[in-house]
Amino acid sequence: MPLDILLDTDIATDVDDLLALSLILSSPELRLLGVTCVYGDVDLRARYATKLLSLAGYSSVPVMAGARQPLLNKREIYWGGHEGKGFLEEQDTHIAYSSEHAVDYLIRMAMQHPGQIHLIAIGPLTNLALALIRHPQLPLKHITIMGGVIRGSERLDLPFAEHNIICDPEAAHVVFSSGLPITVVPLDLTTQVRILRESVKRIRSGGTPLQQMVAQQIEVYPWFQSHGYTFLHDPLAAAVVIDPTLVQTRRVSIQVELGGQYTAAMTLMRNDPNSPIEVAVAVDIARFESFFVERLAQFT
Repeated sequence: MPLDILLDTDIATDVDDLLALSLILSSPELRLLGVTCVYGDVDLRARYATKLLSLAGYSSVPVMAGARQPLLNKREIYWGGHEGKGFLEEQDTHIAYSSEHAVDYLIRMAMQHPGQIHLIAIGPLTNLALALIRHPQLPLKHITIMGGVIRGSERLDLPFAEHNIICDPEAAHVVFSSGLPITVVPLDLTTQVRILRESVKRIRSGGTPLQQMVAQQIEVYPWFQSHGYTFLHDPLAAAVVIDPTLVQTRRVSIQVELGGQYTAAMTLMRNDPNSPIEVAVAVDIARFESFFVERLAQFT
């Protein structure tokens, strides 16, 4: 039986959210029950996700808009300015999505299906934190998060803190303190996996509307235009749910730095065999990249 999942996402900023959602739709091991959007212009994000699902033939999957601001509303919202370009058109301002709030939906689905739903969280963790504040014993089966950074001595090129945690560190603190089983896929690994131009051509060659749109959205993404590749941050998190053997993990406890002049939002990890949290510490780069491209190239 496929695994029932929910996807919580800040889709439309970095193209990797689109790629993660496309991988989920391309994977028979997963059954997507719903998509919740978080952070900033959640209306645009919800319309983007709704249009993508319709294009892929999954218009029955509900999409909900959630929290716009971080928990304490202490930080400005990051907005790249390219969100929706090349995909959302003027008439798409009228795209309809569910009127149910994302937090209400997460709680309702978890309560209706206790211990059955795996949540994949690939944006700031505000929606999930709000759900946990209202229901501390939220009966989710598992949570997989793209976020955080270990930043060992061999990765001093990485920032002290990762984007999804920076956007709402207080929400991350709530989630990592929840006691729920969590797998964290950190920046250390996601910056090792990429999609290059030849792989974009491979996906486009499939010829379906989704594959054409995916290729086009990668090509207009500013980082890809500048560098000729982009990182597969969120797709790696989704792939780990499908095939956990793509990564090696270690049990850790995680504290989120909520202050600090230089280290705010830093994820402080230490070995803890009794913790419900696992962090991915190594990835099979070639196998994952091949897996990802082939799944999207074979989508029908």
